[in-house]
Amino acid sequence: MHGSSTWSRDATELVLQFVNTRADGAGRVETFGTAAELSDWAMTHSLLDSGTVVTDSDAAAARELRDALVTVLLAHAGDNDLSDAQIIEAEKHLAHTGVRYPLATVITAESAHLIAGSTGIPGVLGTVLAAVTEAAHSGEWARIKACCNPPCHFGFIDRTRNRAARYCSPGCGSQVSMRALRQRRKQTD
Repeated sequence: MHGSSTWSRDATELVLQFVNTRADGAGRVETFGTAAELSDWAMTHSLLDSGTVVTDSDAAAARELRDALVTVLLAHAGDNDLSDAQIIEAEKHLAHTGVRYPLATVITAESAHLIAGSTGIPGVLGTVLAAVTEAAHSGEWARIKACCNPPCHFGFIDRTRNRAARYCSPGCGSQVSMRALRQRRKQTD
């Protein structure tokens, strides 16, 4: 059982590290902008062997997977700016990605878990999908959210008792409140 909870924490952390690779306009830069950047990220996270060929289309596939995951995480947070059509589109993309990057089950006497069924970048993206599945299986998936502050959308774990967190930090919550206040004042003027 201990191995399974460790895997769950690792899985949740991998999901967060993957979704938090996008530029936000406040200092974070795009991590999957080029093949070399994706390769560096994957090797840094021990998901890819050095010397593996990575293409710009691989980087585009990683960005698309990440963006679909961020959309679902925004839905977890109850983002009011998110439409049902956006959620459906993200879910369709994730279903297609799940078929494209299949997973394999590893069963031992102590536990069972999913791994990517491929190597290279398909293996990297499959590993992310396996981490999402493990987070869902452990009950953590609904707690993984994306910040509802539009320029941020940083992934975080909602540790509140009522699972109602919408922002990654008090600073982001404050920014949204100030924007709303300015908008109300502008409408009354």
